[in-house]
This record gives sequence, C-alpha cells and structure tokens, in this order.
Amino acid sequence: MVSESVPIAQLPPRKIILLLAVAAFSSTSAFRVFDPALPQLSQEFEVSVGRAAEVITWFVLAYGVLQFFYGPVGDRFGKFRTLAFATLGCAVGNVIVALAPTFEWVLVGRLISGATAAAIVPLSMAWIGDHVPYEHRQVTLAQFMIGTILGMSAGLVLGGIFTDTLGWRWSFVFLALLYTVVGVWLVRNLKLVPEARASDAGLQLIEPVMSVLRLAWARIVLLVVLIEGALVFGGLSFVPAFLQKSLGMSSTQAGLITAFFGFGALLYVVAAKWLVRQVGEVKLTFLGGWLLGACYLLYLLSANWLWAVLASIFSGLGYYFLHAVLQTNATQMAPQVRGTAVSLFACFLFGGQALGVALGAWVVDQAGISWVLIGACAALPVLGMGFSYCLAYKRPKT
Repeated sequence: MVSESVPIAQLPPRKIILLLAVAAFSSTSAFRVFDPALPQLSQEFEVSVGRAAEVITWFVLAYGVLQFFYGPVGDRFGKFRTLAFATLGCAVGNVIVALAPTFEWVLVGRLISGATAAAIVPLSMAWIGDHVPYEHRQVTLAQFMIGTILGMSAGLVLGGIFTDTLGWRWSFVFLALLYTVVGVWLVRNLKLVPEARASDAGLQLIEPVMSVLRLAWARIVLLVVLIEGALVFGGLSFVPAFLQKSLGMSSTQAGLITAFFGFGALLYVVAAKWLVRQVGEVKLTFLGGWLLGACYLLYLLSANWLWAVLASIFSGLGYYFLHAVLQTNATQMAPQVRGTAVSLFACFLFGGQALGVALGAWVVDQAGISWVLIGACAALPVLGMGFSYCLAYKRPKT
C-alpha cells in the first residue's frame, strides 16, 4: 500500500518537474546517440551494420529488464531517491564505451548504461502519478516530456557531430560528464523533494509485478506499448543509415534530420492541453497510428532532404499522439503500486524496442534497410486503430 502523498512544501512543483525533465534529458540522450554512427562503427570493428546495431539492442534490453527491479525499489525506498543515484551510476557505463578496445567492450558499456538509465524516466513518471491528479496529469507529463524529447534529439545530433569531427567515442565522454553533473544536482535536492513511499513492508520484487499483470486493462496497455516500441523505434533506429545510403548524407546531416522527430514531439507538448480537451484520447491514438505510417512512407519516397525533414517532424507528432495516451493510462492502471506499474510499462516499451531493433537488424542483413521502414509503415496504422478501439470499449471507468 502507498501512503498518502506528502505535501510539496519545500521545493516548488515546477522546479521538481524541471529536475525530473533534466534527468530525463540525460537518460534519453544515450538512446539514439549511436544511430548516426552505425556505418562508422561497422567499419572500425569490421562487423556488419546489422551486428553494429547490437549497441542499441543491448542498451534497450538492459533498460527494459531492469524495470522489474527499479519499480519495486522505487515503491519501497522512494522514486526520486532511486533515480537520483541511478543517474550517477550511468556515468560508469559511458566511460567504458568511450574507452572500449573491442566491439565486445562497447556492448558491455552499453549494457551497464542501459541498466542504470532504466530508473530515470519511469520513476519520474511514477512520481508525477503520485503527486498530480489524473485530470492534470497528461499536461504535466507533456511538460516533463520536453526533457525526454530534447534528450532524444540531442543524442542524434551530438552523435552525428562527434562522429564526423572528433570521433564517436567523444559522444560518450560528453554523456559521462552530463550524467555526473545532473546526478550530483539531483542528489543535492533529495531532502527537498517529497516522496510517497511504502510503509513498513519489506522489499518485494515478484508480487507487485504480478498484481499489475492480473489486471486486464494493464495487460492491454503493456501489449500495445510493446508493439509500439518495436515498430516505431525498430524503424527509427535505421533511418539515419537509410538516409546516408539513399540520399548520400553524412552522419551529421542524417542525425540532424532524424532529430526533427523531437521538434514534432514538441509540437504535441505545446498543443497537449487543447488536443486532450478537443480531440480526446480515442481519436488521438487513431490519428497517431495513421500519421506514423504515412511518415515512414514519406521516408521511403523522399527524393531530397526536405521531405525527410517533414517525415521526421510528423513522425514525432504522430508518435506522441499515440504514446502520450499510453503513458497517461500507465500511471493510473495500478495506483497502489504505481512505481512498479510504470516501470513495467517502460520494461515492455524498451523490450519492444530491443525486439524491433534486433528484428530490424536481421531484416537489414537479409533484405535491406528499406524493408524495415516498409514493415513499420504497414503495421502502425493497424496498431493505432486497435488501441483506439480498446480505449473506447475496453478501458475500465475511472
């Protein structure tokens, strides 16, 4: 059982959301930083592009699996406290990547990075769920998402710039410094941030997870986010390499264009309050699936960089039409173990990403990059329609 929320008395709510958004920025910067560098990584270590993509797979796989640990730990010892120390731990994995002598050591560093970064975004969302009423939660989550969006876009841009100038290893020197600075800032504010934490019960890892999985609506949300992660990011991870191949771009150019995904997501953040009120969750998910499918088709048909920029912008907008509704529902699907529920949501999201990237890597080596984008183009509209139906007819009343 979760105790009553502690009143926010010492630190203003907006500053706490800022702290969480900055932490999320540092976390999501690591996700896409390798995307523009896959061709160069392939050449340096003499592996295929599909094999080089394992640097993405290992990160998101560790990120997903560790949710089974961080959710219950956050519920028991405090969500903000757990994510603050995890942020400091992220620096270690990035140092290993920066100094890696072989491809295998790169994978080890990425595994550690994913395992430590896993606490940050899900526990931030769970903290918001503990302290923000449901009717205001989607707008607050949209404000928080600015950090995740900017981090993802910054990772793509920085990855491309460092790859073309100082070398891809300097991306991880930068990330190690970023995690250290942000982690110290979070730890210094531990006593100023309220927590809703479990009472006297000991740490339990299995029962909180099972209590979420017993709920039919939770199972629907988790299945949809698993498929969403596989389709959206299984495709997006290969977009920079596709643009380098199809349009002859450099790593910097391809990373920058793909990073416009974040601009589209910011458009959603700006309009979130109006969209939720005027359009509603059911229509947003329906439109999101179709918009994503159209954007992957536009990538495939792009004759120049301008069309690719438009595809990136509207794919970010379409993704958050669908994903923002999913994550808002995730914060409410099991309020008594909210940290576990949201971490389980993240586990399925990033497990889906790992599955999507691994499957995409196999498709790249067997048939070519284009077929990865074709698959996402065909499947995403179906996913959006399916979840909009579930929202309209299957969601329990709150």
